[in-house]
Amino acid sequence: DENAERGNWASKSEYMLSMIGNAVGLGNLWRFPYLAYKNGGGAFLIPYIIMLAFVGLPLFFLECSIGQFASLGPITIWKVVPLLKGLGWMMVITSSLIALYYNSIIAYGLFYLFASFTSELPWSSCKKWWGADENCFDRSVCNSSLAEGNCSSVNSSKQTPSEQYWNKYALRRSESMDETGDVVWHLALTLLLSWIVTCAALVKGIKSSGKVVYFTAIFPYVVLIILLIRGATLPGAILGIEYYIGRQSNFTKLQSAEV
Repeated sequence: DENAERGNWASKSEYMLSMIGNAVGLGNLWRFPYLAYKNGGGAFLIPYIIMLAFVGLPLFFLECSIGQFASLGPITIWKVVPLLKGLGWMMVITSSLIALYYNSIIAYGLFYLFASFTSELPWSSCKKWWGADENCFDRSVCNSSLAEGNCSSVNSSKQTPSEQYWNKYALRRSESMDETGDVVWHLALTLLLSWIVTCAALVKGIKSSGKVVYFTAIFPYVVLIILLIRGATLPGAILGIEYYIGRQSNFTKLQSAEV
């Protein structure tokens, strides 16, 4: 039956795509590779798969099933057990906090997306117009002259163009925490854009988000496949693959409680 207050999914495919979309996010491209590298490569997959099978997926299906059965939000649904209603509030607070910092990261991505619409990427070499200083060095120039022994840029005080572009232009990072600095307008505008897109996708609840998932659920997988193909064809890719799921995996990391 149609839920007059919250609405219903227009089709099963919209619901399935929304669930698939929830499984892919910034963590897949950003956090998971870092954690895998830090915790032994392929060895990390063992505790990861165990926790995914016995904790992650059961909780995921439990949350989806309860939501589908009751057609209620996280706050209202816990009226069935008033003692646990705080869990509903914490789910809302957690989702709000995640939305805050995820949109900030998306704002960075949008800025770099717009900045890349040039024949030459601004951060590919040291440019005075975005604030490169004497500590900035061109990695390609350094690599070509290193064999001759005259590349002083190997010094640890030197910075790559991409590093300086990020700190000096993208972030306009101040010298210390005591200096707040001015408003970084290009980031403020991309952050505003990310919130506008988010609001537009959710303005009518699942009626509007159900249409958006056709893009948000499919496009990330297309990008992941493209990145996989590109990464696997880069020089030295086999070394990374061997460390990730091959013989170079550090299984001694499994003895650490941190993993």
